[in-house]
Amino acid sequence: ISLYEESMQTATVQAVHAQPLAAIQEGDRAQMQVRVVWETLIVGNITRDHEVNLVYNQGRWGVVWDESLIMPEMEGGQRLYMDYRIPARANIYASEGNALAYQGTAVTLGVVPGDVTDEEGMLAVLSPLLGKEQAAIRELYATALPSWRVPLGDVSSERLEQHAEALQPYLDAGLYTEQRPARLYPENGVAPHVVGYVGPIPAEQIDAYRKDGYRGDERVGRAGVEAWGEPYLRGTRGGVLTIIGSNGEYVSTVQETEPRQARSIYLTLEFDFQQAVEQALAETVNTSPGTAGSIVVLDVHTGQVKAMASYPTYNPAIFDVTRPNAEAELQAVLNQPGNPLVNRAAQGAYPTGSLFKVVTLSSGLLSGLYTPQTTYTSVGSWDKLGEDFIKYDWRSGGHGTVSMVRALAVSCNTCFYDMGYNLNAADAYLLPETARQFGLGSPTGVEGIEESAGTIPDPDWKINQIGEGWVPGDAVNMAIGQGYVQVTPLQMATIFTAIANGGTRYQPKLIDRIGAGGGAPEETWPVEENGRLPLTAAHLEAIKEGLWQVATAPYGTASHRFVGLPVPVAGKTGTAEAPASPTGFPHSWFAGYAPAAPYTTADGSVLTEPEIAVVAMIEHAGEGSTYAAPLFRRIVELYYGVEPVTPFHWAQP
Repeated sequence: ISLYEESMQTATVQAVHAQPLAAIQEGDRAQMQVRVVWETLIVGNITRDHEVNLVYNQGRWGVVWDESLIMPEMEGGQRLYMDYRIPARANIYASEGNALAYQGTAVTLGVVPGDVTDEEGMLAVLSPLLGKEQAAIRELYATALPSWRVPLGDVSSERLEQHAEALQPYLDAGLYTEQRPARLYPENGVAPHVVGYVGPIPAEQIDAYRKDGYRGDERVGRAGVEAWGEPYLRGTRGGVLTIIGSNGEYVSTVQETEPRQARSIYLTLEFDFQQAVEQALAETVNTSPGTAGSIVVLDVHTGQVKAMASYPTYNPAIFDVTRPNAEAELQAVLNQPGNPLVNRAAQGAYPTGSLFKVVTLSSGLLSGLYTPQTTYTSVGSWDKLGEDFIKYDWRSGGHGTVSMVRALAVSCNTCFYDMGYNLNAADAYLLPETARQFGLGSPTGVEGIEESAGTIPDPDWKINQIGEGWVPGDAVNMAIGQGYVQVTPLQMATIFTAIANGGTRYQPKLIDRIGAGGGAPEETWPVEENGRLPLTAAHLEAIKEGLWQVATAPYGTASHRFVGLPVPVAGKTGTAEAPASPTGFPHSWFAGYAPAAPYTTADGSVLTEPEIAVVAMIEHAGEGSTYAAPLFRRIVELYYGVEPVTPFHWAQP
């Protein structure tokens, strides 16, 4: 039994088919001829004809067995051996062809302390090359014996070549290099939460991978596009199935196949823009009270992801177990309280605060209870839930009498409390259903990364999940994006994309195309629609007017943040109360699109339609107009090449 199992696994057999051909009997002896076909993953179908000797004994026919009945060539105790031919893992590229993950040669730089002749000079060269302080490099070998070989860090072969002249005096004078094949990423990683990383096959999944033709010791995609694209990036394995003798020597070849080239994956991300967005996000988080954040930039006409950033971030190379100090680097990341491995743009689910008012107003318009011209008088407080549950506007004294459009522009809380209350009184499912029609409460369907569905509560959800009945206060809280509401920045980006383009909800498109390879042609990834916003043209124009006023009207909640910005924008602030905030501050949101009015670019062309939707979200930072809106402005400046970019006001001396 063990030999059969070993042989089937070695030959990557998926199915066995047997066809009896003939049988001859002489007394208590017989011989049966059988044709057996093995279907294998690696070397194709293997066909062998067997002569099976039978003997009749004690009332039954039995097989006179030896190893040749597995395969004729195995007679006498010989075994099968598979020499895998594994194609190089294909690369992952940004839209313009810049590599985000690629196969290459990593070079470990190390030192033999006792052979160092010019430590000061050597450290001066190594420090910028390895990105480490000289003292930190010296500390790596400070306690080593003089003859020890101490690895200091890894660089790509290309980067080593760039510094070859400076390193030359120290090679064989204490400094050494060792090369190895590796999965490489741009320095410190670009879009790591999208690209993902590779790692060993988890022990509990090895059997499943072997059924797909893996040897079992490969490094495979474990997250992001590296994982999603595994069927393309791995190529098709080839191999040579051989017979070896009991002494391990080669006897004969059973069958062989050549590997087929892997296929590269091209993403919609724009490399330089992605880097700049990541830097802007990191600067915002590191200089504000915020603890983390994310940014999503979508093309409003296709849903293409131009940039997606999450912070804190990580370097995908930490999962390369052959790196010096790999375990320590990985544990340092895993132990960070900010959980850098989470892609907050797609996996982070949060209350939206006032961003949700776009959905609430839409539900009000759809219900027939409201029109864009309906007015509400804001006095600063609202008491329809009773004296013990009085709610207040963010502006002391309220906003006076406002239309629904202006209520959106000034983000009048009491107006939307009242709208949520009235919608709930008419039908408790009206507001939740509108939110779902906008795509909230379910994944966007983006391919290449994992995402959270978020939560849109309704009476059924609450009784099933919380064990309590729905009350008007639930709808009131929901109307301003609080309570049980949880959405992802990516979901909000799709909503503002649809508002900007006239109502089409696109599935976010992260995969641009799959390169040719292995006999397959280049494959362009399609643009997919997720439906349309359930709004009339008049309703949509009213919402767009409110968003325009947010960014341009004197009373708009963020208009002071866009003074002097040459690119016209529209959008919405959001300040979302977060339970147990470590800083005591709410989440800071801004979502919008650009250009929101005709804009003449630097090359003289006139843009008359919006191009991009942007969502900026900073966790536990403060008001949306204070932190997220300036970050949104920075992203628009970066996309349209506005120089100089506007400094963040909170970081000024």
